[in-house]
Amino acid sequence: MMNNRPLQFVLGLIGALALASCDSGQVPSPADRMAGDVPVDVVDEGLVALHGEGLVAGAESFYFAAGRNEVEAALAYVLGEPVSRNEIDECGAGIMAMTSYSGELTVNFQDGSLVGWNIGTAPEGEAAKIQIDADVAIGMPAEELADTAGYSPIEDSTLGEEFALSDRVGGFVDGGSVSMLYAGTQCFFR
Repeated sequence: MMNNRPLQFVLGLIGALALASCDSGQVPSPADRMAGDVPVDVVDEGLVALHGEGLVAGAESFYFAAGRNEVEAALAYVLGEPVSRNEIDECGAGIMAMTSYSGELTVNFQDGSLVGWNIGTAPEGEAAKIQIDADVAIGMPAEELADTAGYSPIEDSTLGEEFALSDRVGGFVDGGSVSMLYAGTQCFFR
């Protein structure tokens, strides 16, 4: 009678390596989330929370690299159906698909995965359902930005008065106040 233990061990090892190779490395591990290295928000089921690692829509959290269908379904549940969808072939980062919702929230996708978001309106109307996990808000006076943790102006930006909040969230000032916030990959022509 033949002992199958070595064969079972090798097959198990091959299976484990195959599963490990499926990890894109872009989504934080459960251990990282539990250690507090990345934000994990719990928000009201009727709200969307935007942060530098992705977004939370109702009870579901999505990090950059999450699937487009799941993200769009969760956002539609909270914000209603998208107001527009388009695709731009000429982005410096590559082909970008964008889905926009009421409240001037646009989410960006590449190859079927969430890669970024941007928002450009003050929280009123439908936008009142959208929270930003930062010490900056749309409409905030530009003079208050310098006192914000992680703030640094982006010198020589060809897009206007641009700033960064740490290395994950950025934004623009127009007319003396914050006019847009963004995180992740964008289709900005610099």
